[in-house]
Amino acid sequence: MMEALRAELVKAWPDRGTAWLLATGVTLSVAVSAVSVAAARCPAAGCGQDPARISLTGAYPGQVVAALAGVLVIGGEYGTGMIRVSLAAVPRRGRLLAAKAIVVAGLVAAASAVAVGAAMLAGRLILPGHGFTAASGLDLAGAGWWRASLCAVACLALTALLGLGVAAAVRDSAAATGVTLGILYLFPVAAGLVQAPDLRRHLEQISPLSAALDSQSTAGLSSLPLSPWQGLGVVALWAAAALVLGGLVLRLRDA
Repeated sequence: MMEALRAELVKAWPDRGTAWLLATGVTLSVAVSAVSVAAARCPAAGCGQDPARISLTGAYPGQVVAALAGVLVIGGEYGTGMIRVSLAAVPRRGRLLAAKAIVVAGLVAAASAVAVGAAMLAGRLILPGHGFTAASGLDLAGAGWWRASLCAVACLALTALLGLGVAAAVRDSAAATGVTLGILYLFPVAAGLVQAPDLRRHLEQISPLSAALDSQSTAGLSSLPLSPWQGLGVVALWAAAALVLGGLVLRLRDA
């Protein structure tokens, strides 16, 4: 396993495409979060807004970048034929997929930690001046604030694993990107079109994107479709299911 991990790191480290993608994701996420934080206002009587969700607005487009990073880890190898070389070097296909999963999750988690840390720092520095204070019932330094940060990083890493699993099953970067983004955004769009409250809530509960947003919440938790830890669990289940499917296809089909 260590040899497979080392090989994947050697391939990922000099890959400028992955580095630029992650750097773009960090920049985009921080910029979107900074704009949202700067625009947010909370009157003295209370605003009913979640300061953590405001600070983590940039995680929403960050999901797309994380998904693309996961897709490209193996989708790019299928496009160039490099997958045959990888399989020759690591014949045990499950081990190869596991090594790719560890590497891409680690890279995305590291980049996400930088983006989330900068976004939450901006929130803690700017939001109190806009009315988001303890007097309004909002805690910008409590356990919920740290839990939201950790869940944001974890959800972005899990989204990369979702993209990796889909790409391993589909074997085409463009198709895998479409499928992964469809999984992320189809359920929220459908929930917005549905009139029945119960069906809308069920769609939000099974949506990986909506679940990720629930996991990052610190206010109004009783009204959410899922609790924060349930939301993180739903995202993890989607990632696990995609990896299992991708692993089965990788094992059963020739390269």
